[in-house]
Amino acid sequence: MSGLPKKEECVRVVVRCRPMSRKETEDNRQKVVEMDKHRGCVILHNAGGSGEPPKTFTFDQVYDDTSQQEVLYQETAARIVDSVLEGFNGTIFAYGQTGTGKTFTMEGVNDPPELRGIIPRSFAQVFEMIAARGGENTEFLVRASYLEIYNEDVRDLLSKQTTNKLELKEAPESGVYVKDLTSYVVKTVRECDKLRDFGAKNRHTGATAMNQDSSRSHSIYTITVESCESRADGSSAIRMGKLNLVDLAGSERQSKTQATGDRLKEATKINMSLSALGNCISALVDGKSTHIPYRDSKLTRLLQDSLGGNTKTVMIANMGPADYNYDESISTLRYANRAKNIKNRSEEHTSE
Repeated sequence: MSGLPKKEECVRVVVRCRPMSRKETEDNRQKVVEMDKHRGCVILHNAGGSGEPPKTFTFDQVYDDTSQQEVLYQETAARIVDSVLEGFNGTIFAYGQTGTGKTFTMEGVNDPPELRGIIPRSFAQVFEMIAARGGENTEFLVRASYLEIYNEDVRDLLSKQTTNKLELKEAPESGVYVKDLTSYVVKTVRECDKLRDFGAKNRHTGATAMNQDSSRSHSIYTITVESCESRADGSSAIRMGKLNLVDLAGSERQSKTQATGDRLKEATKINMSLSALGNCISALVDGKSTHIPYRDSKLTRLLQDSLGGNTKTVMIANMGPADYNYDESISTLRYANRAKNIKNRSEEHTSE
């Protein structure tokens, strides 16, 4: 396998703030988040009356409560999806506190179409590009898989036996992979959507005080695109790119979600894996660490290539605007701020 020269690029980080909810408005909550789209700044005001000056964080882009799904997609995800067909790997993941709109950002709603999220828009872009590029000289093969990490167990969301726990393995060529994970060949957007709907029904969700349908697991939908181009001299070039679409479980404080029993156990595991992800981000950013603790969680092992490898990555940090989420908002912005400084190597996967 040969590749183009490696070039370093930072993980791109954008922040999106959702509108005030009806309950927040009814409770007379104060809006403490201000977005400066031109400078890419998030300004967070402390509503506690402490006289503390506002905190300002700068990112690649910021999106306020009026941001549209189409604009967010075109500015953050489209170029990554584009590069997957060129033989690069790409990862798009949503991070943030429970109830801040991660699943809306990644999935959206199907009707009306303008509210569709990043995942269904990615499917559409992949097949539009294949239709435009495919022909006598180039053939494409697209495969899809969908998994969740729930209580540190990896489950196949496209299997009829979703209770089966799958093992993570490592191979010199392909890196970390999930043994026995179902992978379907897909030929249309509709087939991708059907798999996504099937998998979403199998995904663990549960009510917390923060969100009625809170995702209690991390999910990763992966699309692999292979292309074979026949050349005039009879030789052929094969390219393969992989797109990971990741919806992380919500970060949260147990006291706020009023979690008990199974919910508390879930929250503990979620916070442990998000903390492990944060530790990997810190180690990658500091530049002095000789050891990156990818093995501390299943999530970090699966995202290893997306964080320190040869993948083009964008993190979309989601946050709420209200004063009572001030501490969580600060935590989200600090987490995202660290990720901004990670450098990845991107290289094209081709073989002659």
